[in-house]
Amino acid sequence: MASPPSKDGTDDRPSEFVEALAKGLAILESFDGSHPDMTLSEVAKRVSLSPAAARRSLLTLKALGYVGQDGKRFHLRPKIMALGSSFYFSARIDEVLQPDLRSLVERFGDASSIATLDGHNVIYVAHHSRQRARRAAAVAGAVYPAFATSMGRVLVAAKPDDELDQWLDELEPVPLTSKTCLDKKRLRDELMQVRENGYATTIDQLDYGITALAVPVRNFEGVTIAALNSSGYTGIVTPEQLVEERLPELRVTASHIASQLGRYPVLATVLRD
Repeated sequence: MASPPSKDGTDDRPSEFVEALAKGLAILESFDGSHPDMTLSEVAKRVSLSPAAARRSLLTLKALGYVGQDGKRFHLRPKIMALGSSFYFSARIDEVLQPDLRSLVERFGDASSIATLDGHNVIYVAHHSRQRARRAAAVAGAVYPAFATSMGRVLVAAKPDDELDQWLDELEPVPLTSKTCLDKKRLRDELMQVRENGYATTIDQLDYGITALAVPVRNFEGVTIAALNSSGYTGIVTPEQLVEERLPELRVTASHIASQLGRYPVLATVLRD
């Protein structure tokens, strides 16, 4: 979730930073599956704003059509989806990334995704799936804790040591399942193993029933800018099976995606950012 502007002046924001816009975006991001609708006071508390500031932002967003109101409770309106679709089409996601994901799913079944790192989270940029079971939703735009995902671990492992250690120091891991790794020392050891192997596997870290394998997507400079994964059902596939059966094809696909980026500079730029 986005944070409202800092009041202590310690952040690294430009002089042209528009606080009102930041507050509005923080409010939009505060709605999720656990908070589909909220009262004014609930919104204010969730984004650390005064009720008056939250009210002004909510009423502005309501006037623009992004937020609706039912009595005392506010909710998002379908117009909010236009913001995500603008990125999807301008970055040519369907043209560049989706064909490779569809090919992986046609070959192996299950699901495949591409994600980038945003702080301590991963954001799913593209996704394709044949899965229908109830589990953590892996759709384009989904945001999940990076430490508990195979793609997040690939992306964090690619950081220089000092940045990786700072990332871990600032991490506040929460138990998502009984198997979620919360020990930072153990997590660092696992990240070092990911760096050495060039891939990451996870079992039931994010949600029960998810076993996943991820590899880095690198640009022409060799910098990891995204991660590509293939996942299946725990109990049906094991990490060892994923590595043996899918790792070679996953790496070929990651290389193909990287080669495609030269033809699509906007997508290359947004992934690098």
